[in-house]
Amino acid sequence: MSHLNTIYNQLLHLIPRHKFDSLVLKHSGDYYTKSFDSWQHFITLLYAQIKSKDSLRDIVTGLITHQSDWYHIGLENIHRSTLSDANNRRNYQIFEGIFGELLSRCKDITPKHKFRFDNPLYSLDASVIDLCLNMFPWAVFRKKKGGIKLHCLLEHKADCLPDFLVITDAKQHDVRVAKDMDLPILSDSIISVDRAYIHFKWLYSLKLRRIWFVTRAKENIQYKVVGQQKPNKKKGVIFDKTIKLTGFYAKQDYPEELRMIKYRDKETDKTLVFLTDNFYLAASTIAQIYKSRWQIELFFKWIKQNLKIKSFLGTSKNAVLSQIWVAMCYYLIVAYIKYQTKYSYSLLELTRLLSEAIFLRVSILDLLSLNSNTLHRIRSPDEQLRLF
Repeated sequence: MSHLNTIYNQLLHLIPRHKFDSLVLKHSGDYYTKSFDSWQHFITLLYAQIKSKDSLRDIVTGLITHQSDWYHIGLENIHRSTLSDANNRRNYQIFEGIFGELLSRCKDITPKHKFRFDNPLYSLDASVIDLCLNMFPWAVFRKKKGGIKLHCLLEHKADCLPDFLVITDAKQHDVRVAKDMDLPILSDSIISVDRAYIHFKWLYSLKLRRIWFVTRAKENIQYKVVGQQKPNKKKGVIFDKTIKLTGFYAKQDYPEELRMIKYRDKETDKTLVFLTDNFYLAASTIAQIYKSRWQIELFFKWIKQNLKIKSFLGTSKNAVLSQIWVAMCYYLIVAYIKYQTKYSYSLLELTRLLSEAIFLRVSILDLLSLNSNTLHRIRSPDEQLRLF
């Protein structure tokens, strides 16, 4: 096995290098750079994500202990001051661009959602990452609080995949960002959003694009009933009505009919009222579509708990965004490996394996046949020789 490259080198082969170099050229990433170029910067930040490093010193110390493996990953030198300068000065859009390239590759191999209908299913939501205002004065959120906001369009797959990601300051309202986003959604898709996105002019723009939406109705909605369907009470549907908005501005922004469904969830014993422009699917299916929106909450929870996007290696806006985009690139790399190899364990288990074995010289396919409890069965011959 000694002729094999390290696990880290095999991961880096998943990065489209020619696309990366094009992005570096586009954003002048290596302008006046003498030694620590954009590629070395990227693989250093990616290493910090894989190993969950908390500081520049921790990153440098960890990499120096594996200096004999630098040739295989393209790293030439590493210093704290050089890494700090790169975080502050090198354009984060390089890493944002490579995220888009990796996303395109992942979308080609992801499985379909578990609903019976064939329409693509999406959820749109946003989540705030809190920042200390004293350390990040550019990230003003409230009077004594700082933060940035991740706006994510998630496509429902076997494991949810972020189809579109935008990072703004935390003061930006969810629906305002959604109106400005050019959502990459095809006609006949279904998108689920919460009540923060109820802006009838924007919802009507989705209808004109033949995109069906599902959301919860606000309590103060003004409407009149123009028709109704017989509800399936065995499946929790209390009523299924066709309505038209009567509010002065609302009826101008959305002049056509809507479907209102009242549903009682037997698991939580909660009663919810949904709005949709889809009159074809069963009322119970509409309720389940909105319920599946919980997947995007789990996605935000997962990345906050398992990626390094809550503590940062620099305080500048560029440093924070660079770290977040590299973290999201790592998420896509892990997802791609899971989809391509049909790895049976969770993404969390896979990240633990990669973290422990990052500099082992073994095949990544051999590694995936193990789990974090059986990893000790594989040992690199080079590391065994070093013990003697």
